[in-house]
Amino acid sequence: MRCLTRQKGVSPPAGRSRKSAGWMRCFRRAAWNQQIAGLILLILVVLAATAVARDPSQAAPSQLSCSSVASKILSRQVDYCVDLPANYQSSNFRYPTLYFLHGLFENYHAWDEKGGKAVFDRLLQRGKIGPFVVILPDADNSFYVNSYDGRDRYEDFFIQELVPFIDRKYRTYADPGARGISGVSMGGYGSLHLAMRHPDVFGSVSAQSAALVAGFPHPMPTTGRWGFYARILEESFGNPLNEAYWDANSPLTLAEHPETFPNLRIFFGVGIHDRYGFENGAELLDKILNEHEFPHTFALRPGNHGWAYERKYLKYSLIFHWEIFKAYEDQEAGIK
Repeated sequence: MRCLTRQKGVSPPAGRSRKSAGWMRCFRRAAWNQQIAGLILLILVVLAATAVARDPSQAAPSQLSCSSVASKILSRQVDYCVDLPANYQSSNFRYPTLYFLHGLFENYHAWDEKGGKAVFDRLLQRGKIGPFVVILPDADNSFYVNSYDGRDRYEDFFIQELVPFIDRKYRTYADPGARGISGVSMGGYGSLHLAMRHPDVFGSVSAQSAALVAGFPHPMPTTGRWGFYARILEESFGNPLNEAYWDANSPLTLAEHPETFPNLRIFFGVGIHDRYGFENGAELLDKILNEHEFPHTFALRPGNHGWAYERKYLKYSLIFHWEIFKAYEDQEAGIK
């Protein structure tokens, strides 16, 4: 039976009631065709929206702003920047948080000025990661530890003041499962140090080109690489350098006791031609964790030390944290 479109003033064909089976089949078929057409239109709209969202020319970058926090422990203001999701101000969502620690002779602007933010935004635009908050604290050349002489208790400030302040000021998940820490060079050392010592604060840690040194020569040279090390470390680790204090804070020492951070997720990478020789320390950290059968990810890749290496490989750290954050958010939402 061929269905006819009923026009105003036109009755059904002679001998056929509007309630007849054939006429009703026509209506049902027309209704079904309309549903199919609607479904196809919906799919096309969704695909178009997805294409726009993943188009780098259309996706909005994260929003960077800088401020300071008053520290009673340090008796000074500490500067920081925060990189917020593009829709942070227009939403009421909570977000995971990544603390990103700068390297030696850098400051809290390095994330933006050296290219970290560009890597972050590119991953967001390509859909490789989802939105999370990035916190960028200033740390001078502290190595993110309490100084040997007790005058600069940066680690205490970080754990006791900075993290609680961020959780009060911004819409974060105040939970280690949604709080990670990362860093480059000195910041890589600091991220491993802080995460291993405070697994109740951080659930994941990544480090790029971490300043990992297994030991020092005796006597300590005053020139060359080792002389350079001694001069930059004395502010935090004693003058002359107190090797026992260095060892006590070193991630290499902390890694010998993984029972103190049983649930910590660890990723670290380094260039095979690191000009400071930090690949040796990274390989030792990998060896120590393997000996204790502690799960982790270690990446030894072509490259030197510095932001040319970071701009190429930082994406792996950010993806590592996002996968952990996403699992946390899915669990919170009851998604299996």
